[in-house]
Amino acid sequence: MRRRPAGFDGLARIIVGQQLSVASAAAIWGRLEARVSPLTAEAVLGTSDEDLRSAGLSAAKIRTLRAVSQAVATGAVDLPALDRADDAAVHEALCAVKGIGPSTADIYIIFCLGRADAFAAGDLALQVAAAHAAGLEARLRAAELLAMAERWRPWRGVAARLLWAYYPHMKRTASQGEPV
Repeated sequence: MRRRPAGFDGLARIIVGQQLSVASAAAIWGRLEARVSPLTAEAVLGTSDEDLRSAGLSAAKIRTLRAVSQAVATGAVDLPALDRADDAAVHEALCAVKGIGPSTADIYIIFCLGRADAFAAGDLALQVAAAHAAGLEARLRAAELLAMAERWRPWRGVAARLLWAYYPHMKRTASQGEPV
């Protein structure tokens, strides 16, 4: 089971890897670790935008990483305390940081906190894989996927992991150019 460490490192990895292939995310993460060591909130705040850009981070990811770093460094977000908080409290605390949306918070809860019932209905791969597994022609919208996932409680996080594992193995359709 793919698991990330909780805390700043795990959240930073999620931000860096958003909307990238696993290989691209790993390459950028490696370059970031080489430029910012140790990779802490304080160290990120002390690193120039140019150094962060040269690691491969987009302007949006730099803004989000800085916002998270500021929130952690000032205590506005207490990541160790979130380990013990319920999913709704974790979601609320993370989404209060500029640049962190529901999907990022959901991914943190699933991959860093290892919660069995967390679910990222806004994730494109989950929407596509669930639709394909259900024999549907078009990907599900977030609300549709959330409704479908209700029957998987209290194991929606486990279902998400299965769907993510299934996604890269789906057949591609010539007309859409993406897995369905």
